[in-house]
Amino acid sequence: MKAFIVLTIGVAMVVLAAQIKTARSAERIEQYPYSVIKTYGDFEIRQYERAIFARTKVDASTYRSGSSEAFRTLASYIFGGNERNESISMTSPVAMRNDQGLEMEFMMPSKYTIESLPTPNRKGIEFYEKPEAVMAAITFKGWASDAKIAEMTETLKGLLAKEGIAHNGNFIYLGYNPPYQVINRRNEIVVEILK
Repeated sequence: MKAFIVLTIGVAMVVLAAQIKTARSAERIEQYPYSVIKTYGDFEIRQYERAIFARTKVDASTYRSGSSEAFRTLASYIFGGNERNESISMTSPVAMRNDQGLEMEFMMPSKYTIESLPTPNRKGIEFYEKPEAVMAAITFKGWASDAKIAEMTETLKGLLAKEGIAHNGNFIYLGYNPPYQVINRRNEIVVEILK
């Protein structure tokens, strides 16, 4: 019995150390750059910088049903599925929204321009430059699900209405962590603010 307890504690410590290492490495990857303009009680207004994104769209009506397929498509591109067999660094966050299908986006590392990115081997991936934008953002922890994304979207809608802040209605889910990261998970819902 004593050996079992020691073994269990040892395994738990190894798992915890691996999760801490995963969380730290996730914080070091390039992220969609922004500065905070104003902080409210439960959300903030941010100024996002210009960035280039790769996006794909799948025929799915929910996060759960479409996220794996969309992620595989974009991941295949950055892991060398392109004309130069070039590996492209992963960035954060992964962006998703439902608009007559599930659309997913990966930000491209800032060293690239649209012209310098290699052509994808797979169809269904396109690139675009997102201009600077002012967005409202609400953050939540843990695992994202369709229900949680819907709940936090409605929460942000209500908070914006309460403050009299107009928005374009295109709510986007941002996920910052790899699926195998268990601790310190960060998720957000953002929407562009109308001036």
